[in-house]
Formats: sequence, structure tokens, C-alpha cells
Amino acid sequence: MLQRSTEILRDLIAFPTISADSNFEMILYMAGLLEEAGARCEVMSSACGTKANLFATLGPDRNGGILLSGHSDVVPVADQAWTHDPFEMIERDGLLYGRGTCDMKGFIAAALAMAPHFAKRIAERPMHFAFTYDEEVGCLGARQLADDLSARGLVPGIAIIGEPTEMRIIDGHKGCNEYSTHFNGLAGHGSLPDHGVNAVEYAVRYLNHLLGLKDALRARAPKNSPFDPPWTTVNVGALTGGVAHNVIAPSAQVDWEMRPVQTGDAEFVKESLQTYCETVLLPKMKEVHPGAMITTEVIGEVVGLMPTEDNEARRIVSELTGANSCDVVAFGTEAGLFQALGTDVVVCGPGSIEQAHKADEFLALEQLSQCLTMLERLGARLG
Repeated sequence: MLQRSTEILRDLIAFPTISADSNFEMILYMAGLLEEAGARCEVMSSACGTKANLFATLGPDRNGGILLSGHSDVVPVADQAWTHDPFEMIERDGLLYGRGTCDMKGFIAAALAMAPHFAKRIAERPMHFAFTYDEEVGCLGARQLADDLSARGLVPGIAIIGEPTEMRIIDGHKGCNEYSTHFNGLAGHGSLPDHGVNAVEYAVRYLNHLLGLKDALRARAPKNSPFDPPWTTVNVGALTGGVAHNVIAPSAQVDWEMRPVQTGDAEFVKESLQTYCETVLLPKMKEVHPGAMITTEVIGEVVGLMPTEDNEARRIVSELTGANSCDVVAFGTEAGLFQALGTDVVVCGPGSIEQAHKADEFLALEQLSQCLTMLERLGARLG
């Protein structure tokens, strides 16, 4: 089974599914493999029509069941010092190199290789496969898939999200909300600052208010929060704007994020910023230029995965792997979207997040083997 998984992984790596590009060819390839195993496959196009999710089922057409999920997209390779073609998998010293090997085509390859094994053992509990688009830019595909499943009333009983955790069981992570806030002011000569609206200056005031919320967020940390740090964090990624030293900046943009430990924190931050803009910044801007604006673009709002006392997925995966502990992580996944449906979810997959998004990304064969062992044991339970 390891050889078959490696063959499939080689094929998957050859699809350059960077988030900015289409993933259709890879989706159709995976659908073909699952159909050969007897699965019923649905290719669900994105609104733009250039990307798609794949949802497939082995076994009875009923609610519940087990879901194996992964994202098809990968991050760009531009400006990274790769020592070989990132979209050609290379095996060396027990490591499989290529963009997406650990994040997260290795898990997908293992799941696809195991599909015929699952098909022979399915009894009353269906096995679902969900492979999504655009996880790396806001979990866009998984959000669409979750809406589709909710609309049809299909809720998987448990889900295993195969992000790289070195096969550790993860039952919690923070949310990840990313925004770009745009400031439109009025250009003018730098010697006459009162005759214009300096968008950069107002962006700085906005940032000062945002960063001033850090202490309040720290004080809002839930008791016994398992996260590190235990409170909701905010981060400023970039501030851009202006055209020249002697020109009043007509526009500016702030790229920022927050990682909520609880949904109320996200609302607290957004409401505080909105109130500050409406009562302080915009009135001053519009005194000079009625057309001045502040708008916030939502890049992505990825819900967190909250640890729960009763989690069937955690119990089953613990039995499959022999692990008697679980953990939380800092990075985000699609897991919270499935949890919101009412599914018990864990994150567990081969590879290390330390290798993700880097040049010469790799997955150890030993990790892939451990993943296959877990899935083989899962297959044995299906009957």
C-alpha cells in the first residue's frame, strides 16, 4: 500500500494547484480513482467556475459516517530557493520532496490508495471523502462544501482532517480572520496638509486603536484556555500607501489578522473598530473631503476548532493510532467548519507543519506509512 500511495502522491504533486490557479484537473483525477473504487462522486464547481470541491461516498446513502478531508491547493513557489522542480516529486534518503507533499497531498494520496480497501469492508456506516479548493486563502472551498452539506442535511458523524501533525491527534486550534482595510482620502501638496486628507495618517490612527485592543483581549482570555498564548491575538501584516514624499497620501491599505479563541472576541474587535471609524476617523476625514471612505475587505474568516469533552473522532483515532493524548496547535485548518455542522472532528495527518510552505518541502516515508496504518485499522472497523 505504501508503494501505491507514493505513486498517487507523485501524480498529485505534478498538478500545480497553487491557490491562484485552477484545481480542476487534480479534482477529476481524484474522482476517477474514487469511482474505480466504487464511490459516488460529486464535483462541485466554485462560483467563478475555475475551481471545484470533490465530495465522494462509499457505502449507504445515509446521514452520519466517517469523513476523510483534505485541501487540494498549495502555496506558491515563487521566490523560493528550490533545488529541483517543485512539481516533480523526488525521493531521497526516505524523504519525498515536492510542493504539497506534507501540506497536504500526502494524506490525500493515502486516503485515495485506501479507497478500494474501504469499499470491500463498508457495512452500515458510509465513508466520505472531501477534497476542497482554496484552503490556503481563507478555506473558501470548505465553506462552500459545508453550506452544501448543511443544505442537504448531511452531517458526517466524525471527520479526520489530514493536515500535517506528525500523526499527533489535534482537537483544537484558534480561528484565523484576515482583513484588508482601505483608506481613501484626498491628495494635495505636502506643504498644505489641511487642504487634503492623508490616508496614511488615518491608517496609522486606525492601527493604534487596533493595537490598543491587545490588553482588552488578553483580559478576555477564557479560564483554562489550552492555547498558547491563551488569548485572542492581533497582528499587522502590512501598511502601504502614498505616492511621494511631498504629496498628501490619497490612499492607504492595512493588512491585518486576528486569531480568536472564542467567537465573541472577533465581534468585540470588529465592533470596536467600526465604532472608532464612524465616530472619530470618518467625521474628521469628511470635514475636508465628503467622499473620504474607510472600507474593510474580508479576506477570510476561518472558524476555530474548539476542544470538547465528548469527541467520538478523538476516541476512535486514539484507538487507531495508540496515542493516549491530544493537543492544540497555532495554525488554522478547515476543521472548525465541519465541527459547526455538528460533526466530531480531529486533525491528524502525516508530515510536519515545520516543512509546510517552505522550499524543498518534504514528507518522510515513515510518516506516510504511519498514516496508512491508521487508515488500514480504520478500514478494519468498517465492517
